[in-house]
Amino acid sequence: MTLVHIVYAHPAPLSFTRDVFDAFRRGLSEAGHTATVSDLCAMGFRAEMSLEEYERESAYAADRPVAPDVRAEQQKLLAADVWAFFYPMWWADCPAILKGWFDRVWTAGFAHRADPPVRVRRALVCCTAGYEAGELERSGVLAAMRTTMLTDRIGDRAETAELLVLGGTAPEIRETHLRTAFEAGLNPGGSRPSR
Repeated sequence: MTLVHIVYAHPAPLSFTRDVFDAFRRGLSEAGHTATVSDLCAMGFRAEMSLEEYERESAYAADRPVAPDVRAEQQKLLAADVWAFFYPMWWADCPAILKGWFDRVWTAGFAHRADPPVRVRRALVCCTAGYEAGELERSGVLAAMRTTMLTDRIGDRAETAELLVLGGTAPEIRETHLRTAFEAGLNPGGSRPSR
């Protein structure tokens, strides 16, 4: 059994991103895995770094305390075997609330300048997009997304990492994407190498 911590970033209660997220959780449940969830918008997670947080991070002052909401997120990550991130692609990146989550949660002494740094078995990054993956590949957006999410934000904090871009809006494509998300939930530890 695998414990997955899911970070979900979408403001609407009804969306295709929510459908993908729910399909993944159904797969987890069916296979006997468990999950914790940080629904950032529902939680009202503060995305903006405070001056105090900025001063801590710019000085790499790992000995200074972090905010309680940040500590709570870090504890969820530490307890998990797998991290999963679900969000819609907006302007070739994640929503601002998720970017702010990384800004605030990837602190000195936790995600960098730590001995040892936080590390997980696998990270799954799953985003929905209006454009199909082939178009995003041709435009260079997909390569940029991989670099940003897998190389920079996840980096060596995960033994393996995968970016699933579920793009396109045709009904038959959407059904395929829901099946992909469900299957990812059945095997959250993954079997494919990343990057």
